[in-house]
Amino acid sequence: MALQIFCGKGFDTQKAERFFKERRISYQKIDTLKYGISRRELESVLNAVGMDNLCDRDSKVFRESVIAYTQNRDTILDGLLEHPALLRLPIVRSGRNATVGYAPDTWETWIRNGQI
Repeated sequence: MALQIFCGKGFDTQKAERFFKERRISYQKIDTLKYGISRRELESVLNAVGMDNLCDRDSKVFRESVIAYTQNRDTILDGLLEHPALLRLPIVRSGRNATVGYAPDTWETWIRNGQI
C-alpha cells in the first residue's frame, strides 16, 4: 500500500518523515501548501479522521476564514481546497487509513497490522 505524507513546513512534518525513514518505509511526500490536495483525497482523509480533526482550528488563519462560521460540509471542503493552510498537517494516508498531526502510535499499529 502506498504511503502518502501531505505536508507543510512544520516541525511535526519533519518528525513524521523521520519516523518513516528510520523504519525504511517509503512514502510519497506532497507539499500541500504548494500543490494542494485533490477533493477526492481530502474526502478520503475526512472520512478517516472527521471534520474536527482535519481543520487547524487554533490557527489565526482559520479563525479569520469563512469556514470557521459554517457547519456546511461542502463549504468547509471548498474552503480547505482553496486554502490548504487551514489543514492540520501533516496528513499521513495509507489506503483508507489516515491521521493528522504527529501520530506515531497509530503508525506503529498500521505497521504491525501490515497496513503499510
